[in-house]
Amino acid sequence: MKIKEIRDMTDEAIAEHIANTEKELMHLRLGNAIGTVESPIQIRQKRRDIARMKTIQTQRATQNS
Repeated sequence: MKIKEIRDMTDEAIAEHIANTEKELMHLRLGNAIGTVESPIQIRQKRRDIARMKTIQTQRATQNS
């Protein structure tokens, strides 16, 4: 997910997307431990997506303060 896409989202949508992505990441990590994940790179991508979304959330929170 690109930064521009995240910036266009509302705060509620970002929070919801973070929760969904964290669930997906949990399933990917579990699958990786079992050995059923086809592409372990997906784990890194999900982790980075979460970090991007949390960064935007923090930026918005500091701007509104």
